[in-house]
Amino acid sequence: MASFLETSVDIAREAGALVAQHFARHIPYELKGEHDLVTAADRASERFVVERLRAHFPTHTIVAEEGGGVDGSSEYRWYVDPLDGTTNFAHGLPHYNVTLGLERAGEMIAGVIYDPMRNEMFAAERGGGAFLNSHRIHTSAVKRVSESLLSTGFPNRNRPANKNVHFYYQLAMASHGIRRAGSAALDAAWVACGRLEAFWEFGLKPWDMAAGVIIVQEAGGRVSDMRGGPVKIGGVHVLMDNGSIHDEMLAWFADIFAGKYKIPIPAIE
Repeated sequence: MASFLETSVDIAREAGALVAQHFARHIPYELKGEHDLVTAADRASERFVVERLRAHFPTHTIVAEEGGGVDGSSEYRWYVDPLDGTTNFAHGLPHYNVTLGLERAGEMIAGVIYDPMRNEMFAAERGGGAFLNSHRIHTSAVKRVSESLLSTGFPNRNRPANKNVHFYYQLAMASHGIRRAGSAALDAAWVACGRLEAFWEFGLKPWDMAAGVIIVQEAGGRVSDMRGGPVKIGGVHVLMDNGSIHDEMLAWFADIFAGKYKIPIPAIE
């Protein structure tokens, strides 16, 4: 296990340095959908990460955002986002990361999230705890949603059909506020280290959430889908929180799913 985590930390750090070099040059972006951005940094980082993983673990499957993954013959599967937060990156907003998660036989066993702008490496392995730059981290001790700082996101794809605006409004009024920073992996990492109490989102891809799942769990938090069921990598929705507010978050979600709004939406005058 140590070799998996140590290797992924090294790869993420080097890929992060590569991405940061591109960021400093203000490279242009392309569209791979109506609102879905991609840059040369995404592609360069993915080539680097995949090549390094294949060199170390030639039989492992690699699932990568830009399509550069490979099929393997073992029970191990890597989820790679070579540049999470591409829209931020493309607009010069310094909030993005490189993330790798490792799954064995359907269970997440290791994950890293590296923020090159802050030089922060979040890492965890199953049963070994979660760490930020080698210092152990733990989720916050906040016990009520009303005292919590939350985060969420909205997808680049199929925005008109996304129902998260209902959840956003209700929870924004019930808590200390909601942050929408544009990087799912960093949202999860910040839950793990106690900067946020909870993060939820609809429609994340496997590489968006894989590393965050194990890092939050190993930091003492809880992870499920938004109805309280087992989390599925790449599932319809996900909730990651400090553990103490998990049941209350699910109760809020249950009401919102049922169309029961505790906080009325103000009329436009």
